[in-house]
Amino acid sequence: MARDPQGGSFNIPVVDEQTKRQAMRTNAPAAKPASAVNTNTLEGILAASNATPPTAPAVDTRAALAKLTSGQALTDDEKRALGFPVATPAVTPTPVPAVVPPVTPTGSGVPAGFTAGPFPKELEQFFGSSEGVIGYRIETLTDKNGRTYNQLSVATSPTSSKTFGAGFIQGPDGKYAIFSPAGGGGGGGGGDGTGTGTGTKLKTPEQIAADEAAARARGERQSAYDLLYSQFKLYGLESLVEPLKGLITSGASPAEFTIKLRESDAYKLRFAANAKRIANGFKAIDEATYLGLEDRYQSIMQNYGLPDTYYKKGAMGTQEGFEKFIANNVDPVTLEERIMEGVKINQGSKALIATAKQFYPSLTDGDFLAYALDPKNALSEIRRKVTATEIGSAQIGAGLAATVGGAEELARAGITGKQYQQAAPTIAEASIRGGQLADIYKQSPYTQQTAEQALLDLPGSAEALRKTKKLTSLETAAFGGSAGAGAIARDRAGVL
Repeated sequence: MARDPQGGSFNIPVVDEQTKRQAMRTNAPAAKPASAVNTNTLEGILAASNATPPTAPAVDTRAALAKLTSGQALTDDEKRALGFPVATPAVTPTPVPAVVPPVTPTGSGVPAGFTAGPFPKELEQFFGSSEGVIGYRIETLTDKNGRTYNQLSVATSPTSSKTFGAGFIQGPDGKYAIFSPAGGGGGGGGGDGTGTGTGTKLKTPEQIAADEAAARARGERQSAYDLLYSQFKLYGLESLVEPLKGLITSGASPAEFTIKLRESDAYKLRFAANAKRIANGFKAIDEATYLGLEDRYQSIMQNYGLPDTYYKKGAMGTQEGFEKFIANNVDPVTLEERIMEGVKINQGSKALIATAKQFYPSLTDGDFLAYALDPKNALSEIRRKVTATEIGSAQIGAGLAATVGGAEELARAGITGKQYQQAAPTIAEASIRGGQLADIYKQSPYTQQTAEQALLDLPGSAEALRKTKKLTSLETAAFGGSAGAGAIARDRAGVL
């Protein structure tokens, strides 16, 4: 049974006064606690927006949401789980007769004061069939404004009677009409405010039942909207629901609701990356996947200690940086790899940061991480620049020449920053000593690049080793056996 926002039932049975008095003596059963609902995802938000009766079968809200977003038909239980109203069979209310004092039967079997026989057939349009009525009484009454009207009582047995609450009048033309307390009422000739004008007919039981069913449906739909709104508001998404209030309360189907939701401006703003994904050649993703990616992105950034400016939420919970990641199909693993490269510079030593500014002044501006997180920049290019910066920092620390071109060439050759840092002191010594010997023995120049080729096994290393051995031999020959022993030992260690 759908429930109103205050927790009451919309299906209110009509009972007589005796039943009411009996009900007042009986304690109402205690309310059962509502079951907990996971609201970490969009499905959970939708499921939490509808209070399902404890006896309802369990519904997989994730599967129900998938059916909803794909346009499939939902079962009544799935509709309830997602907060949509479900039609209930109309119940024809039982007329509530006024309670009258017990009647005393006469010798004829008709209660005293009653006229034997059914009441006038013209009154059946107001009070239903007179079948089973053994007598009737029409009383003339006066309202507080001095207007007169009639009231009907009927007897169905010598000891049982009832009085109808609605009053009626008979116009000059002899036609009956319901008396309206708010103004003139009466038969055919038009009202004059004295109870003799044209009145309004009572609705038939079918009309009353239809009105009550419509009222229940309106209440259920309003309740569904209120619950959806309150749950979406917890996540800053109430703007998605507000434009569709009229659609929800009008009883639109789940499929129509889904279509209209995705066409709304608020939805397009909140899930803006989907349109960009399509423009970039990717498929749009469903809302649950979208929100799940945002959660994983934020969790990764928090784990690496990134400031909240990278994941701060704006209107309706949007996170501008995440929109770029989703639009360019950046998965969480790739995002983490980008962050790892970026923090190597941002959180590196002062020497490393200084080298990055020297090599890439247009990229840093104090935040190399922003460059690493931009989906426009390929991850391979980011890694190459980080490695070149590490190599350049090691070169500067060892007193070697450092250029962005030379460092990137070493990075492309597969040399890591750690490898170069370990070899840097030896490269520095070898390039200095080799240069001196090349000048002394009139050989081709022995440069930093020659030492790097020989010690790091780079392309051209064979020629570099040949130069190294030749210079070592010349030094040994010039100084004799013992004089060259130190040079030979250094050569074996990789140093001239």
